Amino acid sequence: MPALRTRPPRLRGDLLAVALVSALVATAALVGWALIDRGVDVLVGWPPLLAAWLPRVGPGTVPALLVGALVVVAGPTVAQRWRWGPLLGASFVAAWLWTLTLALIDGWAIGVAERLATPSEYLVEIPIRGTVGEFLTTFADRIPSFQPGALVTHASGHPPAATLFYELLSRLGLGGPDWAGAITLTIGASAVVPVALTLAAVADRDVDRDTARRYLPFGVLFPGAVWVGVSADGMFAAVFAWGVAFLALGAVRRSPAGAALALLGGLVLGLSLFLSYGLAAAGLVPVAVAVLTRRVAPLVWGTLGVGVVVALFAWGGFWWFDGYVQVQVRYYQPGEYGLRRPYAYWVWANLAAVAFAVGPAVVAGVRRVGWWACGWIGRRRPAPDWWGRPHTAVVLLVAAGLAAVLAADLSGLSKAEVERIWLPFAVWLVPATTLLARTATRPWLAAQAVLALAVNTLLATVW
Repeated sequence: MPALRTRPPRLRGDLLAVALVSALVATAALVGWALIDRGVDVLVGWPPLLAAWLPRVGPGTVPALLVGALVVVAGPTVAQRWRWGPLLGASFVAAWLWTLTLALIDGWAIGVAERLATPSEYLVEIPIRGTVGEFLTTFADRIPSFQPGALVTHASGHPPAATLFYELLSRLGLGGPDWAGAITLTIGASAVVPVALTLAAVADRDVDRDTARRYLPFGVLFPGAVWVGVSADGMFAAVFAWGVAFLALGAVRRSPAGAALALLGGLVLGLSLFLSYGLAAAGLVPVAVAVLTRRVAPLVWGTLGVGVVVALFAWGGFWWFDGYVQVQVRYYQPGEYGLRRPYAYWVWANLAAVAFAVGPAVVAGVRRVGWWACGWIGRRRPAPDWWGRPHTAVVLLVAAGLAAVLAADLSGLSKAEVERIWLPFAVWLVPATTLLARTATRPWLAAQAVLALAVNTLLATVW
C-alpha cells in the first residue's frame, strides 16, 4: 500500500509553478522575436500575444483600478456572507464593470464600438444577403477565400449562428457597432454566473455552496476579461457556460423540471456549436457534469437538445460538418494565416499566450489539480480536508477544460490569438483557484487584477 499523503500542497509549489509558466512566457517572447527578425511569419506584434506595445492611460484606468481593488478587498468576504441570489447578481455586475472598465482604458470608440467594426468582423456581413434560408444554404460554399462573395475572416471562420446573431440585433433595431459591442461584452461578462451555478450544483449540494462562493471573486477578476471586452469569443464562452449550467441544474433534479432544464442545456450547447466550431473540443465539460451527478438521463436529454439544434440548421440548409471542412480548406489556403504561422512554434507558444488569459492564480490552482489527481491515481489519499466531492468536481471540470485546450492546440487549427479564441475553455480552468489556500486568497486575487491591468495598460490587444 503506497504511503498516505498527510498534508495539502504548499505555497512554495504554487509559486514554483507560476515561475515555470513565467519562464515559458519569456521563452515564447524571445523565440518569437527571434523568428520575426529572421523573417518568419509569426504574424503577431508582441509574441506570444496578438498585440502591440502601447503604454497609455484612459477613461477606464481609474475605474478599473477601483473595481479591482474593491473585489480584492471585499470580494472574499462578500462571497461568504451574502445570500446566494443577490451574490450571483452582484458578481455579474462586478464582472461586467471589470470587463467594461478594462475596455474603456482605450475609450468607448476604440475600446468597445470599433472592436467589432473592423473589415474582418461579423458586422461587415450585416445585412446578410437574401433570406436567412438563402444565407444558410450558401454559407459553406462562401467560406473559402479568393472567390466572389467570400465571407470575411471572422464570419467565415465560425458557423453561421455567430453572424445571424448580429443580423438579429440589426433587425431588432440594435444594429451598429455600439450596440453590438455593448451587448457582446454584457453577454460575455455573464459567464461568471453559469460557472458558479455549475459548481454549486455538482460540487456543493448543501446550502452553503462553499466551492462556488470561493470561485466567484476569481471569476469576477478573470484576466481574460481583457479579451471578453470586446470579442465574440467571450460571448461564445458565456453561451457554452450557460448550456453546461442548465444541464447541471437539471442533472441534480429527479423531476420533469430537471429533464426540462437538461433539455434546455442541450439546446443552448447545440447553439454554441453553431457559434464556434472549436466548442466541439469542450464536449468533455458536460460529460464531466454527468459523471459527477452519476446520472445518464440528463446527458440523454442534453444530447437530444443538441440534436434538435443540429437538425434545425440542417433543415435550414447548413450542415455543420460541411462548414468545418470548408474552414480547414480556408485556413490552409495560400496566403492565409493558418498556412503561414509555424506550427512548431505555436504548438507550445499557444500555452504561453493562454497563460495571460487565465493568470497566475489559475496556474497555481491547476498545479494543485495535478497534485490532487496524482494522489487519486496513485491511491494516496490526501488529508481529510482535501478529499471529497468539492475537490473531485473541481478536478474533473478543470481537467475537461485542459483537455479542450490540449485538443485545440494539437489540432493546429489554433495558431496564435488563443488568448481570445480559447476563452470558452479558459473559464473552466478558473475553478482551480478554489483549491488555493484560503489565507492566500487576496494576494492571488491581486495578482490576477494586476496582470489584467498591466496587459490592457501596456499593450494594445486588438480585441
